[in-house]
Parts: sequence; C-alpha cells; structure tokens
Amino acid sequence: MTTLLVIAKEPRPGRVKTRLTPPFTPEAAAALAEASLADTLDVVARTPARRRVLVLEGTPGPWLPPGFEVVRQCAGGLDERLAAAFAGCEGPALLIGMDTPQVTPELLTVDFTDCDAWFGPAVDGGFWALGLAKPDPALLRGVPMSTPRTGAAQRARLSGLRVRNLPPLRDVDTAYDAELVARSAPGGRFAAELARLAGVAR
Repeated sequence: MTTLLVIAKEPRPGRVKTRLTPPFTPEAAAALAEASLADTLDVVARTPARRRVLVLEGTPGPWLPPGFEVVRQCAGGLDERLAAAFAGCEGPALLIGMDTPQVTPELLTVDFTDCDAWFGPAVDGGFWALGLAKPDPALLRGVPMSTPRTGAAQRARLSGLRVRNLPPLRDVDTAYDAELVARSAPGGRFAAELARLAGVAR
C-alpha cells in the first residue's frame, strides 16, 4: 500500500496564507488555512494507506485526527523539505500539500502497478501531488519552488519514468482561489469557514 504524506505549516496568524491578506486579516487567513488543513487530513484519513504522515512545520493542534504520524520538517528550502519527506519512506509514497481541500479519497487512491510516478499539476503552474513508486529525494532537490514553472520543472525531473497524471487542481493562494475552491467543495470545513468570514464582514 501507499504511504500518504501531507506537508503543512501550523496555521498561525502571520505565518500561513499571507497572500490572502488583504482582503483577509492574518487571523482570518489562518482560520482558512486551518479549515483547509483539516479538510485535507480528513480526506487522507479516509483513504486506504500503509502509513499517513503529517510533515509539519510547527506544533500539532486539535485539527489533527488520529492515525497520523507527525514528522518535523527539516531546515532548508521547500525542495529540500519535500525531498526529506520522501527520504523517510519505504515503498510507494504520494505527497500532497494543505492547499487543496477539494481533494477526494478517489484522487488519492493511486495504483503504481503500471507506473513509476503520479503527477498532479496545479492551475497556478505548480503541482499539488507527487507520487513515487521508489521515493528518490534527488528527484526533488534543486527544483525551483513557488514559481509559475515549478510544475514543469518537477515534471521534467520525472523524464525516463512511467508517469501517470492526476487532474489539475487549484491551490488556495488568493481570495479568488478561495472562492473557486469553496464552490468546488461546498460541504467542507473550508467552504463553511469562508462563508462564516463573509458573513462577519457584512
């Protein structure tokens, strides 16, 4: 079975989702980040997996459901932190972030029988999921992160491997993203928190 990895930051005001401010306050942005993380972890908890690992910058909170191992993120750039997450795995692993609360167990139930990797592109040019049948940290180290070409650069690192693609998803980076993501997953905590904040602002 696959190890499922979630890389995340503790949802603290001023430390997460800073591109949501403005229009949101740092506290509201952190509340949206917490809802997004809680939705993501709930989906991972409902997905069949060998292990479920939260690779965390910060301290776990009440949003963490049972059944997860918590591993502290290493120092360094995002490429190094992603590489280290895979380095701690034996056997197939799929890594996602905390920014796609619209993800489903069906999307995360990947089969490596006839491929070496899974790749989930993000609408903003990055990627929301990366799966490796044989986790190799070298496939991530040195990839430029948080640019419009990050997804293309990471995909190029997989050349020579048999890669299957997951559908593109939108990360929650801006207020516009938040609205669209909430519409795509109206029953989740994220959509409810966004609606609550909109009500408070009126």
